[in-house]
Amino acid sequence: MAELITVDDPGDPRLRDYTDLTDVELRRRREPAEGLFIAEGEKVIRRALSAGYPLRSLLLSAKWAEAMRDLLATLNAPVYVVDPGLAERVTGYHVHRGALASLHRKPLPTAGELLADARRVAVMEAVNDHTNIGAVFRSAAALGMDAVLLSPDCADPLYRRSVKVSMGAVFSVPYARLDAWPRGLDAVRAAGFELLALTPDEKAVTLDEAAPHRLERVALMLGAEGTGLSRRALAAAGTWVRIPMAHGVDSLNVGAAAAVAFYAVASGRPVG
Repeated sequence: MAELITVDDPGDPRLRDYTDLTDVELRRRREPAEGLFIAEGEKVIRRALSAGYPLRSLLLSAKWAEAMRDLLATLNAPVYVVDPGLAERVTGYHVHRGALASLHRKPLPTAGELLADARRVAVMEAVNDHTNIGAVFRSAAALGMDAVLLSPDCADPLYRRSVKVSMGAVFSVPYARLDAWPRGLDAVRAAGFELLALTPDEKAVTLDEAAPHRLERVALMLGAEGTGLSRRALAAAGTWVRIPMAHGVDSLNVGAAAAVAFYAVASGRPVG
């Protein structure tokens, strides 16, 4: 069973993985550089461990140390038990779910490795809001997308907020980064994928007209909130597709749009 270590000093160096979690820029720099990420909440922590991410440590309140006793019995990593006030001083916010884990990242696959066996992939360009990243991954997992490809300037799917919003779906949908953008889309096309760019532009065909569920291999391209896909990305696409809108609404939030489009891509075929 993992050793439970009571800590009462917020400056204890053993808690360094959990310091300043609300400082987004600091954590963006630190976490990939140090090969770690933070998972929050019992369900998400369990999903991360089930997905094979090696555990560095746990930070728990006494209540959650008891609730997670079955899991702790299987672990060989330090478990730091702190009171809620100290956890807030360390992390910078009130840890509502009472459980945090620091885990090692795993090497990312290449885009080519993912494309070899995939049929339905999502491609995100410049989606740098962590909430949107998490929402897109959750929909991708729920609706049967095979993989996600990210442009170099997309936010980190393993950032704490992304992981939390996705409810751990970032652990179940494989993803890779396209280092060259938009040139990396050439490799997607060469792998036999039809590139469909989601855009509200009136020149786009509707999803129903595009019938993506009938295509052998589909890469659905999604742009950032507000700006959408860049001109270069749109130019690289084979087809522009749109979700028909009513009541004067011009577009959906990227997370909602992704869910609608993923359903259209996956409909008519078994999910799972």
